[in-house]
Amino acid sequence: MRNGPASGRALGVPSEAPRATTSRVTVRGRLMTAVVALTAAAMTVAGVTGLALQLRATDARIDDSLSRAVTALRSTQAEGQVQPDGSRGPWTSVQAMLREAVEARVPAEHEGMLSMIDGTFDLRPADETRAIRLDTDEELMAWLGGLTPDDPLSDVPRTVRTSVTEYRLVAVPVSLEADPGVAGMFVVASDRTAQNAGVWRIFATYSLVGLVALAVTSLVAWFVVGRMLRPVRVLRDTVRRVTESDLSERIAVRGKDDLSDLAASVNSMLARLEGAFGSQRELLDDVGHELRTLTIVRGHLELLDPGDESDVRATQSLALDELDRMQRLVDDLVTLATADRPDFVRRAPVDVGRLTDDVLEKARGLGERRFVVVSRADVMADVDAQRVTQAWLQLLANAVRFSAPGSTVRLGSEVSAGRLLVWVRDEGPGVPRDEETRIFERFHRGQADRVQHGAGLGLPIVAAIAAAHGGRVFLEHPPPGAGPGVGFVLDLPAVGLVDGESESLELVEPRR
Repeated sequence: MRNGPASGRALGVPSEAPRATTSRVTVRGRLMTAVVALTAAAMTVAGVTGLALQLRATDARIDDSLSRAVTALRSTQAEGQVQPDGSRGPWTSVQAMLREAVEARVPAEHEGMLSMIDGTFDLRPADETRAIRLDTDEELMAWLGGLTPDDPLSDVPRTVRTSVTEYRLVAVPVSLEADPGVAGMFVVASDRTAQNAGVWRIFATYSLVGLVALAVTSLVAWFVVGRMLRPVRVLRDTVRRVTESDLSERIAVRGKDDLSDLAASVNSMLARLEGAFGSQRELLDDVGHELRTLTIVRGHLELLDPGDESDVRATQSLALDELDRMQRLVDDLVTLATADRPDFVRRAPVDVGRLTDDVLEKARGLGERRFVVVSRADVMADVDAQRVTQAWLQLLANAVRFSAPGSTVRLGSEVSAGRLLVWVRDEGPGVPRDEETRIFERFHRGQADRVQHGAGLGLPIVAAIAAAHGGRVFLEHPPPGAGPGVGFVLDLPAVGLVDGESESLELVEPRR
C-alpha cells in the first residue's frame, strides 16, 4: 500500500496551497497606511497646537496693549488738567480730557483709537502712519454708539466682528462731576485679523512643508517597509512551493531580528513536517507490507479442504498465528501513538530491587536461556513500574531472539551518578556497527527480525518509554576479549531516590 493523494488528505494537508482569487490589502499597504496616518496625525496635532498657542500669544499681546491704554487713561484722569500757572487741577471738561488722552498715546501697528462725546465721533490720533481708522467702519461706530456709560465690561477687552474685520477693543466711558450731562468714551481697538495674519501665513507655510515632508516620508517608508517585509515575502513564496511530496524547501535566514527568528522557526517546522511525512510514508509502506501477509491467510482459507481434519487444524493454526502477530502490531502502534501524551507515564514510588526480581521471574517464560541478575539496586525511585517492566521485558525478549538456546542473559539495576540504570546483556552475535544508529527507528528490523517476521517496533517502544521518563536507551558493546554479545541500558533520572546503594550479585566485566 503506497502513500497516495488520499493519505495527504487524511492528514488535513492539501496537496496544493489555495491561492486567493480576490484582491486583498497587503501587509505592506496596511503598514504604509498606518505610517502615513500616524505621521499625518502627528504633524496635524503639532501644527494645530502651535497655531493655537500663537493665536493665544497674539491675543495676550493685544490685551496687554489695551490694558496699558486703559491704565494710561486712568493716569491722565488722576493727574488732572494743566492750569495757567503750570500746576495741575481737576478736569473741568470731558472733551478736553479725552483729547489729552488721545494725543498722548501713539497707536501700535494695526491699532486704532478715538474718542466719542455723547455717542458721536469726536477725535482720532493725528499720526495715522501705522494706526487704523476706526471711524470709517460704520458697523463698529454703530455698535459703539449703542453702548451705555454703565456697561460693566467697559475696561475688559472684548471681540467685535464686523463685515470689515474682527476687532479686539476696550471702550471706556468717561464722565466728570465738573462737566455734568456730557458722556464721553475712550476707545482703543486692534485689528485682530491683521494681527493674526502673520500667524496664519506661518501655518500655511508649515502645512505646505508638512505635505512635502509627508510625501517624502511615504516614499521612503514604502521602500523601508518593503525591505523589512522581504523575509515575509520569501516565507510566503517558500510556503507556496512546499507540497506534500516536496518538503525540502528552506528559507535563507539573515540577520538576528524577529523576522529572522520567524524564518528559522518556519524552517524548523518544515523540518518537523518533512520528518513526520517521511515517517508517515514509512509507516504506511511497512504496515502495508505487514498487512499483505493477510493474503497468505486468505490463500490458505481458499485452498482449505473442509473434509481434511489435519488441513483444517493447520490452516487454523496459521490464521491464529497471523492474527496474533497483527494484534501485536496494532498494540505496538497504539503504544507509540500515545507515547507523547502526558499520562503515558504515571510515576509512583517503586522498590527497584523488588521490580528487578519480578522482571526476572517474568523473563523465565521468554525462552530457554539462563537468566542471571548481576546487580540489584536496593532503592526506592519514582518511576512507572508498568512501563519500565514493559521496556525491560522487551530488551530481554530481544536478547532471547538474538541469542542461542542455553546461553546466559544477564540483567541488572543500579544507581550511578544520580541516574537509575536498568540493563540487559546477551551472548548473541551483537549489533553491526552500521546498524547501531538505526535500531531504534520504527520498523527497522535486524537480520534475526527479518527471518522471524518482526515488526521492528520493540526498540522504538523502549526508546519512547525512556524519553517519557526524561531518560534514554543506548547500546553498549562488551570490552575487547570479553566475548560476543551486546548490552542495552535504560538510563533514567533517579527521581525520588531514597537509598542510592546497589547490591552486586555477580562479578562481571567492568561497564564502559
